[in-house]
Amino acid sequence: MTVYSQQGDTLDLLCQRHLGTTRRVTEKALQLNPHLADKGPVLPLGTAVLLPELSEAPAITSHIQLWD
Repeated sequence: MTVYSQQGDTLDLLCQRHLGTTRRVTEKALQLNPHLADKGPVLPLGTAVLLPELSEAPAITSHIQLWD
């Protein structure tokens, strides 16, 4: 899936927004886009990024309860 960065996006933020996780996804995205790291931590507006396909839905490992 190809997505395009918005103002202030990082690769982690793109992975979280479009795939729902960054776990083991960010590294795969860097492999798919070898020159992406040359652009710096904050991606230029409109940068095309190829994201990997998830083999399974992200698992929720714990729940946080804000109020009792």
